[in-house]
Amino acid sequence: MSTSTLQGKTVLISGGSRGIGLSIAKRLAEDGANVALLAKTAEPHPKLPGTVYSAADEIRAAGGRALPIVGDVREEADVQAAVDAAVEEFGSIDIVINNASAINLEPAETIEMKRYDLMHDINVRGTFLLTRTALPHLKKAADPRILSLSPPLNMSQKWLGAAPAYMMAKYSMSLATLGIGAQHDIPATCLWPKTTIQTAAVQYALGGSEMYDRSRTPEVYSDSAHAVLTAERGKYAGQTMLCEDVLEDTGVTDFGQYSPGIDPTELEKDIFVD
Repeated sequence: MSTSTLQGKTVLISGGSRGIGLSIAKRLAEDGANVALLAKTAEPHPKLPGTVYSAADEIRAAGGRALPIVGDVREEADVQAAVDAAVEEFGSIDIVINNASAINLEPAETIEMKRYDLMHDINVRGTFLLTRTALPHLKKAADPRILSLSPPLNMSQKWLGAAPAYMMAKYSMSLATLGIGAQHDIPATCLWPKTTIQTAAVQYALGGSEMYDRSRTPEVYSDSAHAVLTAERGKYAGQTMLCEDVLEDTGVTDFGQYSPGIDPTELEKDIFVD
């Protein structure tokens, strides 16, 4: 059960111009949160809608305050500037959300090392850098939280061997999150869905329209993220949680709202989930 709202709290999120990150930002904005968005998308992608500025407009329309910040989560100067800008605009940072991520499922023997490096730079370095840079302000917050969109550390052979380069990047993202949270006694949680989500990555890079049609909507992620961030302080601290399990904790029994018109048996299970 939620014990608080996010009214007046400041959230710093990486990415968030579209997809899951934007859905989460808008859900938190419904509580009246201040949202600082650090993203590279100053200009629209040729195939994808949304920029950091249009995302900020949607966040304001949802009820929150928004600060769009153009920058690269891999660059120390950009991240420090984002942290400074969020504090200057809103006075604090209460929550860090590591959303920015890159994906490539090629096997070890064929993936180009520049693709490997990109995933590790964004997923691992970006998560570590953004979280550590915000630490001085998180430590001052009355109820600080860290949330990363990364998976459970499932060590079965099936998942270790599915896509080693991506697995290492996403598992390391989880480890960075839980490690920094544990070291500084800040509740840190990793959140991952049981099924694939209707995002541009699924539609254009992974499974095409067929997989997209068998995926849940981003709201399954944003509603569960909201539940984690408003739960009592220690409830999900130091844990890797599945979105659906969090929502069940809040009393949700019908997940059809997140996959309207789709037979539950046809949903595509996400990677790293047994």
